[in-house]
Amino acid sequence: MNPASPLPLYLQLAELLTERIETGAFASGARLPSEPELSRAHHIGRPTVRQATELLVQRGLIERRRGSGTYVRTAPRRVDLFSLAGTLVSFQRGGLDLETKLLGRVTRKLVASDAENPFSGREAFTFARLGSIEGRPVLLERLYLEPEIFPGFTKLPLAGASLSRLVEERYHLKPSHAEQSFRVAMPIDEVAAAIEAPRTSALLLVRRTLFFPRAPRAVYAELYCRTDELVFTQTIGAEVRHD
Repeated sequence: MNPASPLPLYLQLAELLTERIETGAFASGARLPSEPELSRAHHIGRPTVRQATELLVQRGLIERRRGSGTYVRTAPRRVDLFSLAGTLVSFQRGGLDLETKLLGRVTRKLVASDAENPFSGREAFTFARLGSIEGRPVLLERLYLEPEIFPGFTKLPLAGASLSRLVEERYHLKPSHAEQSFRVAMPIDEVAAAIEAPRTSALLLVRRTLFFPRAPRAVYAELYCRTDELVFTQTIGAEVRHD
């Protein structure tokens, strides 16, 4: 600590602790020294130490556990949601084992009016499936497929299967590109119940439309994602300029 520095002592300590966390000197999940220990080690008062650690709590780097101490927070697991290879592959690339199960049967039905759903007002194969990690629900998908492009789809073994792999193997189709949008949404009752999210907890809603050669907008999906344990990302590549 440098008392002559224009930077307040609590900020100096906060930056020092941040550096030790980022370099691994304080590993993920490790317990930090107590406030008295930090006070003695850096020759500053406990209120100053409390200011520094409170700042790191606000930044999401550490957490206080009542009766136990202060710990380095475990970095949230990340999933790149924009993958034409499918949801299961997205999780696998993030080092996560996503278990999926169907919620009911695949049915062919008339889709209700929805300006953002390409199947609005016409029939589609539709079904829902729940994705869980270590038994904890993290993702609910509602999927819609073009019946004329995917005949016999209701007879396919979908439980625990990769939809993109089935489409490629059975129909010899691979998506050429996709459109995807993100928004924050409050879950309706049936979604909240299935994903075990509090009714007042906001979810990440992803709307995805897949385009196939000679079959535009043949697959549409709505993904309701819990963000309390996972960080959902989207990788963006550099644009190619043509001057």
